[in-house]
Amino acid sequence: MALPQLNVYRHDHTTRALVTLAGEIDLATAPLVHAALTGCLRDGIRTVDVDLTAVTFCDASGLNTFLTASWLATDAGKTLRLHHPPPAMARIIEMTGSAFLLHEPRPHAVGPPSHRLPAVAGGAL
Repeated sequence: MALPQLNVYRHDHTTRALVTLAGEIDLATAPLVHAALTGCLRDGIRTVDVDLTAVTFCDASGLNTFLTASWLATDAGKTLRLHHPPPAMARIIEMTGSAFLLHEPRPHAVGPPSHRLPAVAGGAL
């Protein structure tokens, strides 16, 4: 039997953890992901950030693992966020209505109305 093609790294900082995944997430490796994520929650981590930059494949069992871990985290008053999924994985997450899992920084977020400048005709101030 071949070894699972997934590396899991965990780095804790007080009540936060960064879990970095590298390789394929499928039926054979999803239990490794589940163990890492639920281990964070069990160890008192309040926020679990999952870096998916080096993930090369993720099937439905992987998505199910993230959804289950998110549900467990939310139920315990904790947070699970996915960062930098590969494009194909991001599309699947969005198509399945699971985009709430994604952490997307908003560098161009608009502030509240009281902090906006009035629009000027012609685009000049």
